[in-house]
Amino acid sequence: MSEVSRDTTDGEELNPDEQLADDLSQFYADPLGYVMYAFPWDTDPTVQLVKLPEAYRGRFDSVYGPDEWACEFLDDLGAEIEDRGFDGQTAVDPIQFATASGHGIGKSTLAAWLIKFIMDTRPFAKGVVTSNTAEQLRTKTWAEAGKWHKLSLTSHWFDYNTGRGAMSLVHKDHKETWRVDAQTCREENSEAFAGLHAANSTPFYLFDEASNISNKIFEVREGGTTDGEPMTFDFGNPTRNSGRFFENCIGKFKHRYRVRKIDSRDVAITNKARLQAWVDDYGEESDFCKVRVRGDFPSAGSQQFIPTEIVTQAMEREAPGVDLLSPLIIGVDVARFGDDETVIYPRVGMDARSWAPTPGNGRYRGLDAVQVAAKVIEVVKRFKTIGKSTSAIFVDETGVGGGVIDILRHLGYATIGISFGGKPTDTITYRFKVDEMWGELKDALKTSLAIPGMHSKGGVDLNNQLTQREYAYTLLGNKTSLESKRDMKARLGGEFASPDIADALALTFAQDVALAVDPQLAKLQQAPMQAQSEYDPLEQEW
Repeated sequence: MSEVSRDTTDGEELNPDEQLADDLSQFYADPLGYVMYAFPWDTDPTVQLVKLPEAYRGRFDSVYGPDEWACEFLDDLGAEIEDRGFDGQTAVDPIQFATASGHGIGKSTLAAWLIKFIMDTRPFAKGVVTSNTAEQLRTKTWAEAGKWHKLSLTSHWFDYNTGRGAMSLVHKDHKETWRVDAQTCREENSEAFAGLHAANSTPFYLFDEASNISNKIFEVREGGTTDGEPMTFDFGNPTRNSGRFFENCIGKFKHRYRVRKIDSRDVAITNKARLQAWVDDYGEESDFCKVRVRGDFPSAGSQQFIPTEIVTQAMEREAPGVDLLSPLIIGVDVARFGDDETVIYPRVGMDARSWAPTPGNGRYRGLDAVQVAAKVIEVVKRFKTIGKSTSAIFVDETGVGGGVIDILRHLGYATIGISFGGKPTDTITYRFKVDEMWGELKDALKTSLAIPGMHSKGGVDLNNQLTQREYAYTLLGNKTSLESKRDMKARLGGEFASPDIADALALTFAQDVALAVDPQLAKLQQAPMQAQSEYDPLEQEW
């Protein structure tokens, strides 16, 4: 055990609980020291599963303790606490950890230690714990918390409750102000994850199996990280290439988190023979082994329609040359709701990069049908000035898109209305027209299509929309059926959850088109077009 001083106050001996509280206060920024002090490593065989790693034996007398990855995690947490230097009044930046792992590493046990550490060392701390399902929460995450609570030196300080709908750990003398509650992660229960109001202590959130927790829950908890010494801990197998757990680990929020990837083969308690059998059966690079063994996100999530790796390839490949024989096709996805975007996406041949839309320049909010039609005409005319005629304009005819089509046709522009819910050409493979368009887009991304890179304007948004849309198969016929735009927005949440840019690009694959160019001119001008010329038809503010 770590050494802890036994102080007295004014020469008077402290009673046992006062002495225990005094001891625990010395572990405020030492989570690993707390874990080694609070639990019976030397006397209870049920916890003696792992011998304390060699690197840590100099600090503690015990032979047994946490696995090496957990020791490192706890010490990193202690360093973050020291760095914040919370004074009990002035709010500090959140401490946020995201851990992706293979199976069987003991993450529920670490979660239990974190709960106990915070509750025992921080008077009036408040926390919320959740998991992907109510059953997982009750039988694994919260059950493990109960096991370690009963083993701890402070088990008599708190009431541990396991009743359905009332899972909690509350201080016996401060039931409302010093507590942690286990809550289901249903979106209708999102208010339970709002501000915890622990400005003079630590509000904390612990999400187990975080890959399958909705974005809305993650977003609501942000309100609880603005006061006190806030902490968030996300654990899970990386099953999905979408959602906030993905973004926290390797996406746009990674810079705000202490991120870990734990390979199950590096953990003492895992069944190495079983893990090796998976590797032998499925292959080291299979998505099965990436998720269940290595702790890596899969190349394609289990429900992800377009794999991340082919989008990355399309972002990195050189844009193909375009010439007079490369058709110009314009896809127009018209906004139906206030937070959606209207997107006008020109594609020349397999170049969907050089003229890709950006905010305010092909991507708009709040336009009516007349204004959208005017923007489309501007694109057509500007391409015309560099000798490129439009082969087709495909417009989503659902809702207000019908008005855009009528205006363009009335003005003499060859415009084709596309119903996303209409009948596909390939009725064997796809359920609706939108499924077929995305299927064609997916095939083009695999082979020759070039799209904006991650460091270009709009590249991140397009990447997210292409890779985060999910799909399923119909019950009859096994036809591909994409997640609806409404369901995608509800699942992901946030301003850019709607796949407007990707839908506009998919519209350019709605039908095969004929080349719109003067044949005599084509014979005279076979030189490639300069896609990145001094004049870019989408360069100007419109």
